Amino acid sequence: MLINGIDLLAVANANDFAVPAFNVSDYAMMNGLFEISEEKNSPLIIAIHPDELSHIGVDMLPAIIARAHRATVPVTIHLDHGATYEQVLVAIQSGFTSVMIDGSLLPFADNVAITKRVVDAAHAVGISVEGELGTIGKTDSEAEDGTANIIFTDPDDAVKFIASTGVDSLAIAIGTSHGIYPAGMKPELKLDLLREITGKVGIPLVLHGGSNNPDQEIGEAVRLGINKINISSDIKSSYHSKMREVLADPGVREPNTIQPPCVAAMKVTAAQKIDLFNAAGKAALY
Repeated sequence: MLINGIDLLAVANANDFAVPAFNVSDYAMMNGLFEISEEKNSPLIIAIHPDELSHIGVDMLPAIIARAHRATVPVTIHLDHGATYEQVLVAIQSGFTSVMIDGSLLPFADNVAITKRVVDAAHAVGISVEGELGTIGKTDSEAEDGTANIIFTDPDDAVKFIASTGVDSLAIAIGTSHGIYPAGMKPELKLDLLREITGKVGIPLVLHGGSNNPDQEIGEAVRLGINKINISSDIKSSYHSKMREVLADPGVREPNTIQPPCVAAMKVTAAQKIDLFNAAGKAALY
């Protein structure tokens, strides 16, 4: 069942769980994420970053849309970290049912302006919009864009931002980073800040950089009001680590030999995230 992000996250917000937003970068990964979500009866967000979209191509979108329509769980197809108005328009035209415009590196007024412009365009065709206020860190060169020093979200600015833009969900900065944390770097979420933001805003809140963080902190963030968590590095690491093992055999060449064990490894990681986010079984609420 394909739906937009407003309808997907409203249920999560009302029932205290977070929907996993799994980043997709190839067809086999996509199928595996649909499978595990259906097995766990969990709602699903298929997230595609512009870099990933440049890899898979917009021509893959009809296949994702068709699979979402066949799914036994609610699914949203989401543009992750759209950087420009033009990128968002391409996503809307391609069939995404949710878009993110990331103006977090812009001055506050400019972030409001571009986010409001995207909201006006997306809402006109029934598509939900996620904005971002504050910045996410970046741990390595393979990670999505981020900043060397995290700018934490100001709760009062969040209230103003939501009122000025009309966004449907808000990605906030409470201490996470994109990528896999290197040895010696200890992630620590500012859960008191999250509690304060939750107390001031009513829309669903989003946590980016959810990979490789301590489960206890992520679980507490869900209990405190996070309704969408982006997971990219963790599932890709599981998938490609298994692929390296499989390809160590020089005689292996067929995709049906190579990819199924990689998908199986990724599904184990994805299942653990679904349980951690309290999303298992929640498809029954839709």
